Amino acid sequence: MKLDGMRESGNVKDRRGMSPGTLVAGGGGIGVVILLLLFLFTGDQNFARLLQQQVQAPATQTRGERPPPDDGTRKFISVILASTEDVWTDQFKKHTNGRYQPPELVIFDSPLQTGCGPASPQMGPFYCPGDEKVYIPPSFFDELARGHGAPGEFPQAYVIAHEISHHVQKLLGYTDLFEKVRQRGNKIAANQALVRLELQADYMAGVWAHHAHRQYEILEQKDIVQAIKATQAIGDDTLMQKAGRYADPREYTHGTSEQRTRWFTQGLKTGDFTFIDQFFKMDYDELEP
Repeated sequence: MKLDGMRESGNVKDRRGMSPGTLVAGGGGIGVVILLLLFLFTGDQNFARLLQQQVQAPATQTRGERPPPDDGTRKFISVILASTEDVWTDQFKKHTNGRYQPPELVIFDSPLQTGCGPASPQMGPFYCPGDEKVYIPPSFFDELARGHGAPGEFPQAYVIAHEISHHVQKLLGYTDLFEKVRQRGNKIAANQALVRLELQADYMAGVWAHHAHRQYEILEQKDIVQAIKATQAIGDDTLMQKAGRYADPREYTHGTSEQRTRWFTQGLKTGDFTFIDQFFKMDYDELEP
């Protein structure tokens, strides 16, 4: 990626080097962990609310803090975050009556307290609607490169843009649409709605890349190849098969490799903000490649 001279966002908090401490929560630690896993897997806001009720105290520090490493990670993430701010601010002005409100992004490498309860780097990147923050553990970038064969900066940028897209979804009301489907009690429909939400976020990450490249010329051909490797590597079917499991569509939470690749590249190709709304209007089969 060609990022020289681009501005950095002021909405990044680098928590690396902070003591992991002991996460103290009301009602017992194991219950909080279960609630957090349920929330991250389903996106159910009820689990988020229960987490907020149970977590009664911040992490207890057990050792001193050290300065965050000066490895270029913060600058890279800050530049990518700034570009998402520019793109979505512009798209909101053109296509909505609202104003884009950028989230804060937290870089972390040890357990910490979030608006959705305690979290650890092993959970990977996620967006917490409880505090409207994106959490990025840089160790996931190593996993993306070594474990999934998707090295390079653009796959990392795609991951950041995907999580930012979940924040955009909340601002635009799509998270609420998913919640309404979930509350009907039909597990199959709720699962399909969750996949829609994730594929929509993949498409939106592509929309970001389209407009960021038009404005800043950040992409090279190899970047696109690397990003496609990432979307192909982290599809539900591919991950299940890699783990030795049967790829059961009823258990999908993010979509197949083909679906994720298709919708990311479609967003990258068109940059069409208006098409975002179609994900909750199409028949589920229409989401298939």
